This record gives sequence, C-alpha cells and structure tokens, in this order.
Amino acid sequence: MLRTAVIGAGYLGKFHAQKYARLASSHLVGVADINETCGQQVASSCNTHYFSNYRDLIGQVDAVSVVVPTALHHAIASDFLKAGVHVLVEKPIASNVSQAEEMIKLAREQQLILQVGFLERYNAALGCVADKVSQPRFIESHRLASFKPRSMDINVIMDLMIHDLDIILNIVDSPILDIAANGSAVLSDTIDIAQARLSFANGCVANVTASRISQKSKRKMRIFQKCSCICVDFQALTVSHFFKGEGELHPGVPAIECQEQSYEGSDALRLEIEDFLLSVIAASPPKVSGEDGRDALHAANRISEIIHKTGVSL
Repeated sequence: MLRTAVIGAGYLGKFHAQKYARLASSHLVGVADINETCGQQVASSCNTHYFSNYRDLIGQVDAVSVVVPTALHHAIASDFLKAGVHVLVEKPIASNVSQAEEMIKLAREQQLILQVGFLERYNAALGCVADKVSQPRFIESHRLASFKPRSMDINVIMDLMIHDLDIILNIVDSPILDIAANGSAVLSDTIDIAQARLSFANGCVANVTASRISQKSKRKMRIFQKCSCICVDFQALTVSHFFKGEGELHPGVPAIECQEQSYEGSDALRLEIEDFLLSVIAASPPKVSGEDGRDALHAANRISEIIHKTGVSL
C-alpha cells in the first residue's frame, strides 16, 4: 500500500483526497493547505490528518497529488521530486516550459513518476476512440463553460483549451508547423475566449475553440479522416462514428452509416489516480507523462503569445 497525500484542498483537491481515501492501494496520510478551515474540513471528511505546511509530509509519503494554483506547481512538485516522492500534478504542468523541463529532468534523474492531470484522457468516451482513429485530416473542438472565479489565475487557454490541445497532440502525433489564433478578455483581465488553428507537418489541421463565459457548457470534438467522422461528446459521454457504408444513398452519393455508443457511470478522476498509483507500483510510464504536459503547455503558451502580440479580438 502506498502512502499518499494531497497538496491543496480546494475545489478539485477535495475530490483527489476522496479518491485516495477510498482506494485499496492507497493510505491517505494527509491533506495540506494554507487555508486551515478548508484543509481541516477535507481532512476530516476523508478521515486523515491536516497539514498547514506541505513540507511536513516529506518523509511520510510515497506519492502525492499537487492540486494548487498553477504558479505553485513547479516549486511544490520539485520539492517532492527532490525528496524521492512520485508526483501527479494538475494541468497545466507549470507556468512555463522551462519549469516543466526542470520537473521532467528531476523525475528522470530520481527515477520517479511525474504524471500530469489531464482528466479528459480518462474520459470513457475518448477511451473507445483510439482504435477508430487513423490518419486524421481535420479536427474541430469546442470547450465552453460558464464563468467561474476560481480559475482566474490563468487564461482560458491554460484553463480549458489545453485539455483539447493535449488530446489533439496525442491523436495527431506530428509536429506543429503553424498556429493562427485570436481571442479576447471579456469578464476578467486575461483571455476569456479564444480560437486557434493548428497546422501539422503531416497535413492535419485542427480548429480549437474555448470559452469560459458561455451560458451553456459544451465539450465536443469531431475528428475527420478518410471515409469517416468521429464525434466525441466528453460531457454526455457519447461517441458517434459516421462512416461510408455499402451501396448508395442516391445515385453517385455513398450511403453513410452511424454507430453510436454511450458510457455512463465512469469515474475519470478515480481512473486517473488509479493509473498514477499503478504506474508507481509497477514502475511503468503513466498514460499522461510530464513530456505530454510540457508539449501541451508549449502549444498553449504559443497560442497565448500570438493573441497578446497581435491584440486581435473576436
């Protein structure tokens, strides 16, 4: 059984703690947060101990989740990696690529697992897509959410779009040749809505839209390839696969068939943490590596820089 802890007892950290407390492979040693009221509440609900200083957990744990504001990811994760502790750090991996590289180097030198919390990679709907995707030519994604003050330390690209960037980079598996982007601040001091067009070396193009000022939430991706289109609804947990069938719908018009699947009752966060702990136990690479986190961050940073430099508004 691994000795575990959660650093950060905010909205998402609370759920991390709950999962660790319930897993048979985990003994939740404690929860750390500078907010004593919040930390004590989460620790008590998970029948574990509260720590006001995360450093007090060093020497007592084998693996931790780092669920704090992005600006603190590098410092806190690095402290644990230097101490020989495996780390699952929430996305984005760090504030910049240099910090991400340092974290990856530390994990490699210490032979530790560094996993990045891209929750959608464990979405059951996405899980069935891998065997259907073959040389995608065009990808379109929309990730829209209502305004939530808790994520104001980062822009919408780092907050929401980065999920789709990670998925697209993983699916396409080809270098980015060019990026065009625009966006605007609306309710905050940073970018709240953004669009980006990524062109890859293998010819694939991806259009990515993210907003955190929408009235209705939406998390959908469409993947177009020769003779088929795969539609993933991350929110409804459904996949629709449209493909060229036999015969003709009309003279000269091929018949289009559709296979639909739905997935209910899946717990993506539990699967993510189970994968992390299994990687630690088996000393095997996690599904979402530090390198994956770095690459998604790099793309997100490039998009943010383009928008800031051009000053283009939607």
